[in-house]
Amino acid sequence: MHNRSDETARFHRLRKAYEAVPGLSEPDPIITNERDVAPMPMPDTEGRWSTTRFADPQDLRHDMHVNIVTFAPGGVIPFAETHVMEHGLYVLEGKAVYRLNQDWVEVEAGDYMWLRAFCPQACYAGGPGRFRYLLYKDVNRHMPLSLSKR
Repeated sequence: MHNRSDETARFHRLRKAYEAVPGLSEPDPIITNERDVAPMPMPDTEGRWSTTRFADPQDLRHDMHVNIVTFAPGGVIPFAETHVMEHGLYVLEGKAVYRLNQDWVEVEAGDYMWLRAFCPQACYAGGPGRFRYLLYKDVNRHMPLSLSKR
């Protein structure tokens, strides 16, 4: 990697042991830039909430996804959502309040959150600029039924 500009380059590294599935090949590595992937607006949000997905959600070979979630000022997750997987959020830009269980917590660029499975969550990005985070989440695999499998 080379930084050919005068601006500070940042690198965010995630490590995870790949969880293979019999009959599925390993996915190809994804090396891309967010500028090369169109964000997908979330339904019924007037474009104020979008997700940039780097892996095809239908490709079951992937055991994790790393996405960029973007909220324009005033953008919200309008309901308390929960997920069956643990996931992490690294705030890239802006400020927002994020619901974690029953608490609303102010977060800003540089903050990291690790959400357990089934943690109710929501978000309100009040502005003045956009709010963006890197989202890591396990996908396409069942949780192990014993600790010896981890």
